[in-house]
This record gives sequence, C-alpha cells and structure tokens, in this order.
Amino acid sequence: MSPAPWALAAALLLAGCASLPKDVQRPVSAALDHPEATALGQLAARKRPDAIRDDLSGFALLASPNMAYAGRLALTEQAGKTLDIQYYAIHVDPTVRSLLRAVRAAARRGVRVRILLDDFNSVGRDAQVMRMAGVPGVQMRMFNPLPGSRSAGLWRALGSLHDFQRIQHRMHNKLYVADNAWGIIGGRNLGDAYFGTATGSDFIDMDVLAAGPVVQRISASFDRYWNSPLAYPVGSLITPAELKRLRDANRPEPADGEVEAAPPAKEAPALPPALDLAALPLTWAPAGLLVDSPLKLMPAEDGAPVEGAVIEGLLSLLGTARHDVMIVSPYFVPGPQMMSLFTELKARGVRLRVLTNSLASTDALLAQIGYARHRKELLRLGLELYETRAQARTRLRDTVLGSESKATRASLHTKLVIVDGRILSIGSMNLDLRSKLQNSEIALVIRSPALARQAAEQVQDVIDAAAWKVELTPDDALRWHAPPETRPLVVGHDPDTSLWLRFLAKLLAPLTPDEML
Repeated sequence: MSPAPWALAAALLLAGCASLPKDVQRPVSAALDHPEATALGQLAARKRPDAIRDDLSGFALLASPNMAYAGRLALTEQAGKTLDIQYYAIHVDPTVRSLLRAVRAAARRGVRVRILLDDFNSVGRDAQVMRMAGVPGVQMRMFNPLPGSRSAGLWRALGSLHDFQRIQHRMHNKLYVADNAWGIIGGRNLGDAYFGTATGSDFIDMDVLAAGPVVQRISASFDRYWNSPLAYPVGSLITPAELKRLRDANRPEPADGEVEAAPPAKEAPALPPALDLAALPLTWAPAGLLVDSPLKLMPAEDGAPVEGAVIEGLLSLLGTARHDVMIVSPYFVPGPQMMSLFTELKARGVRLRVLTNSLASTDALLAQIGYARHRKELLRLGLELYETRAQARTRLRDTVLGSESKATRASLHTKLVIVDGRILSIGSMNLDLRSKLQNSEIALVIRSPALARQAAEQVQDVIDAAAWKVELTPDDALRWHAPPETRPLVVGHDPDTSLWLRFLAKLLAPLTPDEML
C-alpha cells in the first residue's frame, strides 16, 4: 500500500532534518609493519621460487564462486595479526553469515579486524552487518554515509537529495587482506549471488589472489580510506539499541555476536572448505596497483572534479595496445575520451572485443540504456560486441558458475581488461563514466602472459557458451546472433526481453545522461 501524502511529506521532512555527526573521533591506524614475521608472510616467502626476484608478486585467478569463497575463508582462518575488509556492499545472506562467523573467530583469537563499507546499501536487513562493530577485536567504519533512518533506503536517499553531489559519489573498492601478506581484489561484493549460492540470479565474476610486495600497496590504499574524514565509525552513526529495534522488526533474537540468527539447516548453503594456500600454484609477475584517492569522493573547494587514477590508468594501458584488446565490463558506457581512443586503436589495426550484459541479463537498467545508445557507433568503428544471455544458466554450469548453483539466471559482473595477451587488469572498475567521475575504484595491473591467457580463456568460455554476438546489417539494423545449437539463432531486437521492458528502456533513455551512469 502506498503511503498517504501527509505521511510521505512527514518522512521527507524528518529525513531532511537528519545530518551527519560532527567532531567524530577517528583513531588513526595502519597496516601491519612486518608481514614477513607472520605465518602467512612466511608462507608467501616459501612459495617464492629461488630464481624469482624479490620485487615480483605471486598471483592466482579465482574464477569460480567456490574458489572466491574458499580464498576469502582461507585468509580469514589463517590470519594471525590483522584482517582488512573493504567493500561497496555486504549483504546479510547465509553465505556472508558463514564467512563472518570465521571473521568473528579470528577476532576472538586476537586478530585485529577492520571492516570498511560504503554506506549506501546498509539499510533494512543489510544494516545488520554493522553489528560487527560490537564484536570485541572488530573495528568498523562506514564510508560517505547518508543520514537518516536505515529502515528503508528510499526515504534515506530522498532525504539526502539536498546533498546530491556528495551522495552520488560512492566507494566501489573491493579488497580482502590478511596480515598485509595475502590479499584478494576483484569485482565481487559479499553476498550469495557472488558465491554461487543464490536462488534467483548469480553473478559471473572474477577475482585475483595476490601474495608478496604488491599486497603492501593494497594495504596502503586501505589505510588511506580508513583514515579519511569520510570514514565514520559505526558507533557515531547508529546505536546498538537502534540496530536491535531494526533487527527485531524482521528477525528473531540472534545469539551473542551473531549478525543475524543462524538460518535453518535447510537454508544453509553448501560451501567449500578453505583454499589450501600452501598447495595453490602461484604465477609470479610484476604488477602495479591503480587506486583512486578518497579525495575523489570529497567536494573540491573550486568545484572541479578530482580525476580518477584507475580509469585514466586503464585508458593509458589500452593506448599501448598493438594487436588485441579484450574488455569485460558489465556496465559499459564509453564517454568521448574512450570513443576517441577506440577510433585511434582501430586505425592502428588493433582488434577490440567487448563482453557486457544484455538488456535481459543486466541488473542496472539505466547503465544498459547508456550502453545501448553507443552500440551502433561502436559496431561501425569495428568493435566486436558480445552480450551475455540471462537464460543460459545451464550452459554456464561447468564454466564459471559452478555445478552447485541453484540460480535460474546469470548476470555479468566481471571487470577485466586484457591487452595484447600479456597484460591484464582486474578490479572493481567498470568502463563507464560513473567509474571515471563518480565512484572510487581499485585495480591490479599484472604483466603476465600466462595469467592473461588463463583469464582470456575463461572469458571465451562465457562467449562460446552464453553470449549473443551483436552485429549491424547493411541497412544499419541491429541483429543478435546466438551461440551454435541455440534457438533462435538470430534475433532482431534485444533478446529474451518483453515488449514492455524494451519500451521502458526507450522511454527512460532521454532522462539518463552518460555522466550519471
């Protein structure tokens, strides 16, 4: 039932009166000084072959949901001193509850845990993750928070419209680091859909596990955000009593230290054991870290935007291509700078392939609208465009989603760039103007033909099993070509969509400028 007009007005008025706390105490802390003294640091040293230089780092792709969960669980269980966790979204799902139980166990054995979470999605049930701040040994901060009640995200967002320029900037970084010795970077948030345990839609995603000196740079980036004036300790934003009232409105009383009451056994997902880090093969290679400054999310005194280092760095990397570029971006909205670069690369004879979501598979309709308005221009330039098929879940079972997944559809979420089959970048960034102008991002750039080949093979598996190839006919019409043995083979409109969804996309197109996507 819709609220009465007076109730809506009252809610907006109350939300508009809310404000962020002043004079917040933020004790400064930093990553572990001597990771080499920890068991994880010593393990990384033992795994380094004698002939490998000290400045190279070891890497392993986590291309399946099982490996992604198992890798994070291994870092949590083997952390001896510190655990740093930074995400855009942490959903209070059964899989996450299981992982957070391991985090609490780490804190109980003396590990200092720091959790930094973007504040935008911490409403309703997902607000319960903030109860981690009450666990002894765990510190938790919310980045760029919105004031107001967390019982409903809509009212909170509406109440912050007067501060729209600030609240549209979000911390999109994603990392998981243990003892400043091993870390994970990639596109995944924490939730069932990212670990193959959802029942509705799973995300096709990829992470990279890193060990060695590059991890210290990852930790340094975490420290910059943790100690930023935009990072608010949970206790300054919501009281334990308020969290309890929010929880009691929806859930039974949990046990001490639980984020939520444990789910019944029938709901518990089948989760893999921790990854065996000692047995895991690592590829040793030079690597760099691209990370935006937290200042990118703060209003500049002169009103000028702070340019993002990640997208600028990736555009520079793309500019070095001589033969081949493969881009995987679930939200792909090229701005003028990117289109100009694509034109230059095609003039040099560089092959350009892009895998992105289809209208049916995307979880962000507005971003898809932004991509669609550039689709014909991209094809005229000579780019090869592929769009994932939402209903191809069974064809992806043995490639990237895992045979245990119960999801009925798949959505692309991987953020990956491969240049000339020798350099790959993997991280939190999309190739769109939101990542360039609005969000903060992080990405690893690794120079390794072996890892680049492994990642490219994984992408090709998705293209072969579950992607439409988009082409232009001689009369400038779009056609979607399905993989072999799929029916229908050719479609003349956004496939697997209703007439209503296609109409809605056209209706909203004039209202969605690229800069906001």
